[in-house]
Amino acid sequence: MHRVFIDGSAGTTGLRIRERLSGRGDLELITLPEELRKDTAARRAALNSADVAFLCLPDAAAVEAAAMVENPHTVAIDTSTAHRVADGWEYGMPELAGRRERIRRAKRIANPGCHASGFIALVAPLVSEGLVSRDVRLCCFSLTGYSGGGKKMIAEYNEKLEGATVNAGEYSGGRQYALGQSHKHLPEMAKVCGLTTSPVFSPIVVPHMSGMEVTVQLFADQTKGGLEAIRECYARVYRDNGTIRYAADPAADEGGFLSSARLAGSDSMEVSAYGNNERIVLVSRFDNLGKGASGAAIQNMNIVLGCDEKAGLVPPRRG
Repeated sequence: MHRVFIDGSAGTTGLRIRERLSGRGDLELITLPEELRKDTAARRAALNSADVAFLCLPDAAAVEAAAMVENPHTVAIDTSTAHRVADGWEYGMPELAGRRERIRRAKRIANPGCHASGFIALVAPLVSEGLVSRDVRLCCFSLTGYSGGGKKMIAEYNEKLEGATVNAGEYSGGRQYALGQSHKHLPEMAKVCGLTTSPVFSPIVVPHMSGMEVTVQLFADQTKGGLEAIRECYARVYRDNGTIRYAADPAADEGGFLSSARLAGSDSMEVSAYGNNERIVLVSRFDNLGKGASGAAIQNMNIVLGCDEKAGLVPPRRG
């Protein structure tokens, strides 16, 4: 039986991982008493007794925890931003070309950021297959449920939205942030895609608990082959590939709309492409705490342990 420890199990990502793993008969969850949850010696012992240790911590604490892992057998999966572009850490997105086998062998895995996951799923295959240039300049916006802001933001939104119809003020609409173009996901978005320039990026918190919709905009003349070539690429790359799938026209089932909450509660991602001969929009939808965080972490753990890649994950609802 594999032993798993979640360092930071009280946060939103850690709680979701624990929830996903609680019914697994092939795993033993290492737990610490509440009074030892922040005790360095107890954490060190737990980290080094685990086959897989999830680091669900702020960046600085994740760096500290990673340094505590001395057992060469222990695999650390860091859900923070701290190691996503760091040497010696494998980027945990197995659907990208060549990544699955590297993850399988890795001892240090950096879990992708939520916004970054959606952007990379859309852009990386196009760069890899030469459909867009590494020098392409892109614009991207991302709608995210407020659970991505952690416990404080969740409590804040729940308080403002409870029983509200039109009286929640600014909380009733989308709230754009990171206006200075220095969002913490930008480095991984550029590096993992192989881009020479980070996109202009606009993340927007929307008034629902979970769900994410990432949109990349480009002109057809920025591509080789245009919209149809992009669609063919997605259909090929994401056919029977992990938890990402290509959807030809999901808007047809939603009255011409694409809801950011459509895949809330699941651990999958859906990618699609729309537009015409001049302008193209690429869209990925998923749960910011699912494929955008805990679901991806569990998927990486499953690969490392040789389990069914989708074990313990929640599939998308249909209809």
